[in-house]
Amino acid sequence: MTKVVITGGSGLLGPSVVQEFVEHGYEVVNVDQKHPKNPICKTVIADLTDLGQVYGVLEGADAVVHLAAIPVAYSHPNEVTFRNNAMSTYNILEAAGSLGIKKAVITSSESSYGLVFTKQNLQPLYVPVDEEHPQMPEDSYGLSKIVNEETANMIHRRTGMQVVSMRVGNVIAPHMYENFPDFIHKPELRKPILWSYIDARDAGAAYRLAVEKDGLGSVALNLAADNSSMDIKSKDLMEEVFPEVADFREPLEGFETLLSNKKAKEVLGWQPVHNWRDYVKQ
Repeated sequence: MTKVVITGGSGLLGPSVVQEFVEHGYEVVNVDQKHPKNPICKTVIADLTDLGQVYGVLEGADAVVHLAAIPVAYSHPNEVTFRNNAMSTYNILEAAGSLGIKKAVITSSESSYGLVFTKQNLQPLYVPVDEEHPQMPEDSYGLSKIVNEETANMIHRRTGMQVVSMRVGNVIAPHMYENFPDFIHKPELRKPILWSYIDARDAGAAYRLAVEKDGLGSVALNLAADNSSMDIKSKDLMEEVFPEVADFREPLEGFETLLSNKKAKEVLGWQPVHNWRDYVKQ
């Protein structure tokens, strides 16, 4: 049985990722600073900023999926966020590479593009935002994600380990759909994330596929649903909130996502299946 260590399995995204791997026959170990509410696998409590502990939890693993992090900007002092996120990811990849682990998936973020936590009213250069869009964060959280992607490139060059960096959009766990009626007609509320979202279960499937695919090297992929989280057409959203953005790389005819997921589909053979409209009464 293939053993996968999943860090941060007790968080918002973690339970869906853990469940995806368990349901597909993997031996899963969750590594976190707290136990999950509904445990379905073994959990080990560890500090991932301590390299020695990371070696301990990764021993015997075939792959590692790294979700654990301070998940937003400005919830902690800036240097604390940067140090925690950059060092924990470095330690995971350093230990995995040294232990001969061949597959890793780390969690980057749409925040690396700079729009999410901007204080200078940064706007997208074009939409849909794909992986080639410049990364221009103003915050230590977004910066830590860029550093982590470079760490992934470094460890791949040195060891040949496959590392997929998931630039995850706004994670929606199933219970969170009840919040959608509060914002689906209010463009200003979610403009920093370009109104994107990703169902935690669809993200879980993408993480699993990233472990199962071979020959990916070190690659960054956006994870987003096919549609926006709004009940307003995407072109109308752009015209109302970002009227100065004129570079449209794809035709906007309906409710298309403005955080492109095309590369993830092509590289992983992945297809998100959860649509908020199936869960929200309008």
